Amino acid sequence: MSKSKSKGGGTPSDAPAIETSGLVKVFGENRAVDGIDLTVSPGTVYGVLGPNGAGKTTAVKMLATLLRPDGGEARVFGHDVLREADTVRSLVSLTGQYASVDEDLTGVENLVLLARLLGHGKARGRERARQLLDAFGLAEAADRQVKNYSGGMRRRIDIAASILNTPDLLFLDEPTTGLDPRSRNQVWDIVRAVVAQGTTVLLTTQYLEEADQLAGRIAVIDHGRVIAEGTPGELKSSVGAGSVHVRLRDPGQRAEAGEVLARELGARVQWEADPVALTARVTGDDEGPGAATRASRALGELAAHGITVDDFSLGQPSLDEVFLALTDTRRPHRDGTSAEFKGAAA
Repeated sequence: MSKSKSKGGGTPSDAPAIETSGLVKVFGENRAVDGIDLTVSPGTVYGVLGPNGAGKTTAVKMLATLLRPDGGEARVFGHDVLREADTVRSLVSLTGQYASVDEDLTGVENLVLLARLLGHGKARGRERARQLLDAFGLAEAADRQVKNYSGGMRRRIDIAASILNTPDLLFLDEPTTGLDPRSRNQVWDIVRAVVAQGTTVLLTTQYLEEADQLAGRIAVIDHGRVIAEGTPGELKSSVGAGSVHVRLRDPGQRAEAGEVLARELGARVQWEADPVALTARVTGDDEGPGAATRASRALGELAAHGITVDDFSLGQPSLDEVFLALTDTRRPHRDGTSAEFKGAAA
């Protein structure tokens, strides 16, 4: 869905790009969105994180006027999504999780068709299509059918279709799902370029690194509710003063090492994909030893137990750790053991 940018609807210049209060959507007995409050400033990237089924896509569809809320209020640039739906549609564009272009048409044919539907003349539509194909690195593939595009190319042309007319607000619903790192970086560059032109972006994603790279503020949603909100730095600080990363020499000692770290640090210990790696959050307060001191003591305790550590570092928690801490995730391992050890103060 792509509409032209318009200030004719009387958009307040100082209105938030998005403002919701108690937003609710119910499907049968399932409260997919259960009272979400959000405020998004214009000209920014706002990230929405959450596991599958958290309510991210449902919330986006309500804000884009594709679903009718069952409760609460939502405004886009000051316009109510129910009472002023046509005005809201003129201000927003949505790129969903799956490509919405016609796979049997070429890249240029898709963009020209959509440009004509949006009111461009034939010459202007073709000119705009070529501009976007060049900008998105798709000029050489312009005359190829989209069904022959790679996953990354499909996502790029899908975003290009969403900004044929530059929107005030662009919804990107998990835009890089399934892409390789190179294609993901290309999409990130496109998002940054769109924001540089003044568009506000609401980005839903399951990739913590993606939110960290792009978003100025992030809301974490679980079971249809916002459970945390803030800048990436604020969210990281909320779960601990530091993050201890340990790599062992012997993977057979990881279970024992996890128990020692959980006991000494009083925190959950997360098993990484690397079979010899563990990560733990470390708290530090005015009444006790700092994070570095406590981490050093834990390292000494590992040595006392005959556990050899090949690498050790202390840094700021990652958004992955924030996400796990906030959603209380438990990830079983292939050997059936728990992915986390729970310390006394966890």
